[in-house]
Amino acid sequence: MIAQSPNDIVLMRKAGEITKNTLDFAKTLIKAGISTQDLDKSIKKFIIDNNATPTFLGYQGFPGSACISVNDVVVHGIPSSKIILKEGDIVSVDIGVTYKGFNGDAARTFPVGKISAEKQKLIDVTQQCFFEGISHLYVGGKLGELSNAIQKHAESNGYSVVRELVGHGIGHELHEIPNIPNYGKTTEGITIPENIFLAIEPMINMGKRAIFLEKDGWTVRTRDGLPSAHYENTVLVTNNGVEILTL
Repeated sequence: MIAQSPNDIVLMRKAGEITKNTLDFAKTLIKAGISTQDLDKSIKKFIIDNNATPTFLGYQGFPGSACISVNDVVVHGIPSSKIILKEGDIVSVDIGVTYKGFNGDAARTFPVGKISAEKQKLIDVTQQCFFEGISHLYVGGKLGELSNAIQKHAESNGYSVVRELVGHGIGHELHEIPNIPNYGKTTEGITIPENIFLAIEPMINMGKRAIFLEKDGWTVRTRDGLPSAHYENTVLVTNNGVEILTL
């Protein structure tokens, strides 16, 4: 979405703020022994208590308020009473918040207790992929500059980029144009207009990039069973630079 008025920006900032606060709250709950279903219930309550709506709940039939993805699950993990977090796991929490008709979308990958150095590096590199990307995001530039920067940073660290799943425009709808790949050539993609809102979300695999969709129609896993990490923020691109609304 491209902001049509200052009020659009005000409301998108508020949606982003609630999304950020929800993720900060979720982080405090993550520990060995909690089920992803219980985590999801607490996230849902927090969003509602902040006068917003969990965007994901019922979205195209999704049964949870958050996507909670453990270890080799890339994205779209369905909250379940049977999935219990264990020491050494990593868990990606992806949250959408709707506030007065505007949407925020963000994700983080968190450690469960003490994790291996290899998993921590994956989390750190995935986060840095986002920041490498937005350092190449500016009004008048090509979207491919961001995509290429994300790919280069991931691959230079020995990781692979998921290609079947992408970031997206955001605003009145959760998913809007343009699609935002985390790979590609610098010359590709749209030319960035002023005051556009984007959800940028590197999804990076420790091993190979191949993924598969489980029979539930939602859960996406790495084909080699190695961990994956996810880091996402909603941003606003202006002539003054990139404003991160969910951080």
